[in-house]
Amino acid sequence: MQMQTSTLLQTYLQHQGSPFNDPRFSSPGLSLTTLPPTDMPFEIWHGLEDGVRLSLTQEAFWSFSQHLQLAETDQMALHPDDFILLSQLEEARLKAKGLAGNLAGIMTALDLPTPPANSPLGTVPLGDSAFQRKCRGYVIIRDYGFWTDRAVTFLGELKTKYSE
Repeated sequence: MQMQTSTLLQTYLQHQGSPFNDPRFSSPGLSLTTLPPTDMPFEIWHGLEDGVRLSLTQEAFWSFSQHLQLAETDQMALHPDDFILLSQLEEARLKAKGLAGNLAGIMTALDLPTPPANSPLGTVPLGDSAFQRKCRGYVIIRDYGFWTDRAVTFLGELKTKYSE
């Protein structure tokens, strides 16, 4: 999943045109308030109880499943014949949704409360112009990659902790 997320971001940027396909493109200042935050320092994240981290991770991937659907819908309008990108976005959406479901199962197995299902995604900022929708997709995929990396590390820690 981690490698596919990196590939998705590269594919996405290549297909958006300038300035996105510039090899040095980066826009760390862009953010979406509807996405799970990525600014929690490692020390704070690592200091949270397992149940809290599981809950935050599960909520994050439910949110990403909805945001990736939005990115896919935007790309269908912008690049309807770009089947490679569209299929990668759909695959990422399904994996995010599946991981959220699996995390809920882990929480149940550990006798932890599972968060309620997320409400439907409301209005997502950044506007409706083609450029703004490309920016929105970039932020969604970039932050999805961050949370995927965080989840892989965290789940590896849990596996070690609970398999002993």
